[in-house]
Amino acid sequence: MFDKLKRLKDQSNIVFKSKFLANLNPAERYEFLQLCHRRSYKEGEYVFYKNDPGTGMYFIEKGKIQLTIGTPDDEAPDEIISELELESPDSFGALSIGYNLRRKSSAKCTTDCDLLGFFKPDFEVLRDRHPQIAVKFLQTLTNIALRQLETTAKKLAEVSSEQLALNIQFQTYYEANREEKV
Repeated sequence: MFDKLKRLKDQSNIVFKSKFLANLNPAERYEFLQLCHRRSYKEGEYVFYKNDPGTGMYFIEKGKIQLTIGTPDDEAPDEIISELELESPDSFGALSIGYNLRRKSSAKCTTDCDLLGFFKPDFEVLRDRHPQIAVKFLQTLTNIALRQLETTAKKLAEVSSEQLALNIQFQTYYEANREEKV
């Protein structure tokens, strides 16, 4: 009984405090989370590795996750290692739902973790059952992707030039459009 109450409290923490779900009202958040799958991981276990296919996103119900970009490698000792630690009610891996992307980081549990996974097939169910929630979900993904693009372009302009940053942005846009037409 106590475990069930604690789990309900942890899940409600996600429902009411998750930045990712902020544009959904409480009833919509509840419907969204009904499609999530609880997964338990042990300390030191990986949820996914860099370059894995992106199959879904995760909400941290309990525990801490370390996202790592880059790996120490004898062949590339100067490679930049970047780490970020997340905990409840954080989420990670969201762009894998709306976009066919490989993982940009590895996700490792630094403590025992309970995660709620939301995967591509779950999104399809959400889209069919609650299209208005699916649209809000996609709006959130789009906002995240656009913020990342803008921030990346600004940082690239700082270390190189604004011209180079904009040139890369334009080229990738038009290259993608040409590939779709072929």
